[in-house]
Amino acid sequence: MAENAAIGAPDRGRFITFEGGEGAGKSTHIKRLADRLDAEGLRAIVTREPGGSPGAEIIRHVVLSGMGKLLGPEAETLLFAAARDDHVHAVIQPALEQGIWVLCDRFSDSTRAYQGRLGQVAPGVLNAMERVTIGRLKPDLTVILDVPVEIGMSRAAARRGTGTPDRFEAEDIQFHRQLREAFRQIAQDEPQRCVLIDANTDAATVAAAIWSAVSDRLLSAAPARNEIASA
Repeated sequence: MAENAAIGAPDRGRFITFEGGEGAGKSTHIKRLADRLDAEGLRAIVTREPGGSPGAEIIRHVVLSGMGKLLGPEAETLLFAAARDDHVHAVIQPALEQGIWVLCDRFSDSTRAYQGRLGQVAPGVLNAMERVTIGRLKPDLTVILDVPVEIGMSRAAARRGTGTPDRFEAEDIQFHRQLREAFRQIAQDEPQRCVLIDANTDAATVAAAIWSAVSDRLLSAAPARNEIASA
């Protein structure tokens, strides 16, 4: 093993999640952050929910096809919980234990926003699912990208092209307005963990704001960098 310039290495990676409505730019900015961390000598992986592991990817196809919606919000929540359980145990936890930073496109906050706030699944059910699937695992930082609904949906449509909208993209405008408010409420309720970033601006400005949050909240608290395996 070879160390980079900083002496020492943390014994656990950092866990950063990205949240927000459709078209907020999560996929773009999670990749940009991964590249920036790599440039800083920090190992990072990018993953997503639903999905991220072989078992969870199978469930992803079921959920985004709309089958979960047909079964009702509680059953859909169970599908997400099953996917998350596989994802956490197969990918996220092992990586963190190796000192790797994990950047995840959506996590448990999405379940609380989509199935909790909009699907009206009881908080007790969501809490029980979290105890089973993630236990004490919580993101070290959650980046919530905020963009006006009309702009986000326009971006999502442009990205999709002639493809068919998925389970959530196909919802009406009121659904997405409530979703935006749900994420903004999460950011307000948990300011120590969450940072709300205006994503209705150019990509470079958004990326700079994300990096500032990561630097201030995680790197300054843990200046030592991860060991990187020599080639």
